[in-house]
Amino acid sequence: MAATTLDVRVATDDDLPAVLDLLQASLGWVPDDDYARFFAWKHHESPFGRSPAWVAVDPAAGDRVVGFRTFSRWRFTRDGGTVDAVRAVDTATHPDYQGRGIFSLLTRHALSELRSDGVGFVFNTPNDKSRPGYLKMGWQLVERLPVAATVRSPLSLVRLARARTPADKWSAPSSAGDPVADVLADTAAVEALLAAWRPADGRLRTDRSPVYLAWRYGFGPLRYRAVVAPGGLAAGAVIFRVRRRGSALEAAVCEQIVPDGDDRTGPSLVRRVLRETRADHAVQIGRARPARGQLPVPGQGPTLVWRDVNDTDMPPADRWALGLGDIELF
Repeated sequence: MAATTLDVRVATDDDLPAVLDLLQASLGWVPDDDYARFFAWKHHESPFGRSPAWVAVDPAAGDRVVGFRTFSRWRFTRDGGTVDAVRAVDTATHPDYQGRGIFSLLTRHALSELRSDGVGFVFNTPNDKSRPGYLKMGWQLVERLPVAATVRSPLSLVRLARARTPADKWSAPSSAGDPVADVLADTAAVEALLAAWRPADGRLRTDRSPVYLAWRYGFGPLRYRAVVAPGGLAAGAVIFRVRRRGSALEAAVCEQIVPDGDDRTGPSLVRRVLRETRADHAVQIGRARPARGQLPVPGQGPTLVWRDVNDTDMPPADRWALGLGDIELF
């Protein structure tokens, strides 16, 4: 049955059970409470706004939901102003309807409505399988985001070199540092740290605020932790989680927030994460600085792509300031 016989409409809350079933059938999502809560956290609770979403339905099959497409709202800061964007995230086509253009149908429909909504651009980090489809629909390649690792020992370096499998989605238990919710509860200290951290370098950065950080790292099953600088939260913090990557235990450093110009506190806190977690390595998105003990991990970073909506000029690679917390899980 051709995709042109399908109807596309905005997804509603009533569609959620069918959408979760579709994500299970198409992407292997597990039909349990953690995945349902994960969906709600990511798409319904973001401080940037609820994710716009669309479904493709088959009128000949009782309006069966056979396709789903959603974009998470995101907001950047740049040169003292803000930029409204979206990121292309969860999309699914039922196996019975694959190969019939539903992905393209939903995406074209969504882009038209996002343009009317005033969105500046779309960005995302598609995998090797889905990236060609995006490029055919006008997405442009920005760069493969660089990955840097700090290893705990020579044996850890060997395990890192052999760890070519994707990291686990869910975190491993850890008692290192403190629960992130406890650390972020001091809103005044978080605001003071963010005020001292923000460099005015003209690059696109996620619009971090106490509310954003509390949401971003507040999903319990992901077990985010934090270590704080000896001088207190206003002096710096690292937010991380521990996960398995093949035989290696990995500390994923999602946020390294220190006052602008402080080149010592962040690496010191990362080394503390390694000591307390006993992870083989700590991984970050960013270009390695050998003086800080980091090593580049060639060819392992996600690939960032961009699509114009209302903004027509793609920011070059050196105009983005993305960390692991900006891209993981999305």
